[in-house]
Formats: sequence, C-alpha cells, structure tokens
Amino acid sequence: MSSKIVTAADAVARIADGAVVTVSSSSGLGCPDKVLEALGARFDKEGHPRNLTTLHPIAAGDMYGIKGIDHIARDGLLSTIIAGSYPSGPSSLPMPEIWRMLVENRVAAYNVPSGILFDMHRDAAARRPGVMTKVGLETFVDPVREGCAMNDAATKQPIVSRMELGGETWLHFPNIIPDVAIIRATTADERGNLTYEHEGAYLGGLEQAIAVRNHGGLVIAQVKRVTAAGSLRPHDVRVPGHLVDLVVVDPEQRQTTETDYDPAISGEIMRPWSSFSLAEHGIEKVVARRAAMELSRGQTANLGFGISAMVPRVLLEAGQEQAVTWAIEQGATGGMPLTGFAFGCASNADAYMPSPQQFTYFQGGGFDVSFLSFLEIDLQGNVNVSKLGKKPYLTAGCGGFVDITANARKIVFSGLFEAGADLSLTDEALTVNAPGKFTKMVDRVEHVTFSGNRARETGQEVLYVTERCVIQLTDDGLLATEIMPGIEPQRDIVDASNGRVKLANGLREMPKGPCLRTKAMELHL
Repeated sequence: MSSKIVTAADAVARIADGAVVTVSSSSGLGCPDKVLEALGARFDKEGHPRNLTTLHPIAAGDMYGIKGIDHIARDGLLSTIIAGSYPSGPSSLPMPEIWRMLVENRVAAYNVPSGILFDMHRDAAARRPGVMTKVGLETFVDPVREGCAMNDAATKQPIVSRMELGGETWLHFPNIIPDVAIIRATTADERGNLTYEHEGAYLGGLEQAIAVRNHGGLVIAQVKRVTAAGSLRPHDVRVPGHLVDLVVVDPEQRQTTETDYDPAISGEIMRPWSSFSLAEHGIEKVVARRAAMELSRGQTANLGFGISAMVPRVLLEAGQEQAVTWAIEQGATGGMPLTGFAFGCASNADAYMPSPQQFTYFQGGGFDVSFLSFLEIDLQGNVNVSKLGKKPYLTAGCGGFVDITANARKIVFSGLFEAGADLSLTDEALTVNAPGKFTKMVDRVEHVTFSGNRARETGQEVLYVTERCVIQLTDDGLLATEIMPGIEPQRDIVDASNGRVKLANGLREMPKGPCLRTKAMELHL
C-alpha cells in the first residue's frame, strides 16, 4: 500500500494551472492553513499554478494569525474567488490582501450565500444541472441587482440567472466543477480515512470531497496526526479514505481563531454552566435582553454574529440556558454558542450537524426564530449586513444570512439606532444626551441582504430591536410599536430617523425591569 502522507509542498505541486479549488473552512475554524501557505509559496517560487478559481462556502482564514486565503491572494495565482464570506475584522487592523485585490478589481470576486455554495457542490457531484433556488430572490444575490458580483470584474462574468419554471421565478446557479478539494480533519489513518474529534465543526468537507472525486479530481486533507490503518472506529470516520488522495500533517494546526485547542469546543468535555461569562452590562445588552423576550421555551432558534450573539448569555443570566435549542450555520446544535474569536463554535452542544445539512434545515425554514444583526435598514425594511463601501472588510459578506432569512418564520434583527450617539443608561431609563454621527435608518441600503418586500409577500414576521425602540415591518413601512423608558419618541425616533420610522398609535413603553435592570432578569420561558 503506497503512502498517502506527503509534505504540503508535494501536495500542492499537483495543482494545475486554471484549476478550480474548493476549500473547507470557517474563518480559523477548520482552516487548512499549512496547505494554503504551501500553495502561495509554490507560486512565489515557480510562478505556478496560475489563474486559479477558488470556492469557499465559508471564509478561509481570519485577521488574527491564520492567513487562509491571504496566502494565495496574489496577482496571477488567483483569478476568481467565489465565497460565502471573507476574512473580516476591525478597522484598526490592516486590510487583508484578498480585500485589497477585490476593491482594486484585480480578481473577479463573488459573494454567494453559504448554503447555496454547499448546494452547488452537491449538485455538481450528482451531475445535476445546477442549483435551482428561491434563496436570494430580490436581494443582492438576484441578477436584477448585483447577481452576487462584488466588483466590476465579476459583473462581466455572471454566475446566476433568473428562470421561470412552473409559473414561479427561480434563481439558477450553473454547475462549477471543482478540480481540487483542500479539506481538514483531526486524524487520518494510513488509508486516508478522516476523523474530526478535535474539530469544532464538520463543515462541508465530505460534500466537497465527493464533488471533486466524482469528476476525477484531487482531494488533499490536512490533519493534526496520523494513526495506523484500521485503528479508527468506523462510526467516527466522517470522510472515507477512498475519497482522499493526499494527507498533509500539521501538528500545530489551530482549532479555531486564537484557540490552539479547547476540548469543550469539540464536545470532548462538558463545561459547567457556571463557567460561562455573562454579557457585560451596557447598551448592547439592553438590546439583547429585549430580543430574548421574543423566545418561548422549547423553541429552536438560529443565531448570528453581532449583538444577537449575546442573547444566549442573557438566557444564562436568567437561569434559562437550556430553555431553547440554538442552531448555528457551522453545525453546532444546542449548548452555548460562543462569542468573540470562537464565534461559530459552541460548548456543551447536543450534536454537530454537517454544515450542508444544517443549511438545508435553514433554507426550508424548519426553525422557530432567527436572531440576526443589522448594519442599516431602509424604508422598505431591507437590511444590509454584507457591504460597507468605505470599510469593506468590516463585514464578512452575507455568509449564511440569506439562506437563513429566506424562509424563516420569524426574524429578530438587532442593532443600534444610530452610530456614535451619546447615551446614558440607568436602572430606570435610557436617555439620548446627544445624537449620533448618522442614523442606521436610511432611504435605501447600500446592499440588500434581506428583502423587506419579499418578507411581506411571504408573510414573515420581522422585528427590528434597537436600544430606543422595537420596530415592526408593516405594509406601510417601519413602525415603532414599543419604546424604551426614557426615550422621547418624536425626537429620538422620528426626527433621528428623518421620519423614516413612524410611531404606532398604540405606542407602549417597555417595562423597566426586564430590559434595564442590572440584576438577573426573569424571562418567564
């Protein structure tokens, strides 16, 4: 039996010019960084491979030490990138090179919803005629808008079209056949069977490997360690060895961003609930507390990045940490979703779903409610989370946002009403001392990541929770139905939004206790 174990340099030497390369990662989580580094080093030395197209259902790498896609963000090496998300971080850090290439139009760059990208792999694997979906209609994904293109170079090469079928409008993504898959696991045996016991998620490595194998391509797996053939428990093998060509060992691979290894992230231990930190008291916690009041015991709730990520900690403070089941796009189900650098992971999870199956669940709207954040909201109720022209890398792109919101029964968006306002918070009231630099309520969002018009057509329940008020999406636009104690409705809501948010006739004030008090709250779940 010939060995599949090779150096990273030997593995990438087999990648040809013009190849389509699919990479399994979620920022730092599961990122095959050593192989990507070797690929960039080969290009620096040889000038090859050239003109690669790369597929990233979720971002590869971060801005905090795992470079990921930035290893290969080089003119001549990378010609096209199709990604669900991109590395993102604060403006205090240098812009990642992939973003520089994108904004300078040096690479054709697309932002395709993560779930659709996983669907594209499965349809390519099965040799079906591409993805037909309603996910993304009337958003930036739709060719009547940007068609997923992030720059002019991408606009010239459309990857999605509208089609009429059975009297309904669909989006069609033609197959993109991957030639190479670069995936990651924890352990490989000598036959290339892969297990994931130290990983925080399975992501989509299996689907990516099948898509490549079914078209005669090359599958490269990066792992932490190697064991003897036949020593792995068959039920633990997530990617069977017949799908894997080459194995690269990196004993130093990090579990996720800024985390070498935490056994609670991979479900090997269960943390005491008392070991999780509570959300720090402040304005954002006020928003998260009000959002949490939309939950009922026994529900399954999806969770996104930003203020919304604080909602599980609000439940923890209330002694209701297991009242609902959380489901996140990387695959963890149940437990406590983590915040900060470990976002996308969970501790004390009940199960780890492969991301493609998790997205099937999301796209079909099987969950009860989704908690997401917003950058800006417009008169139509459209939400932007995916594009900031002035500081593009402050957002990662859409990720799974579009898949999640397409058929969600109820969506709770959370965010601040204005940017940079001077606010005072006590146990009795929240007051606006001075207005902010600009309102988040605009005439037209820069990027339509969520379509308010489509939400009204399909009957979705949509709330926008801010520190000043709770806003409902109605046929007449944005209507504030509830205000925080201390807020002056006309000045702080209507005038501050330039009239874009109107006041309901039965406008009511939130009870002071549940949202404003610093002591543990009661949610009555």
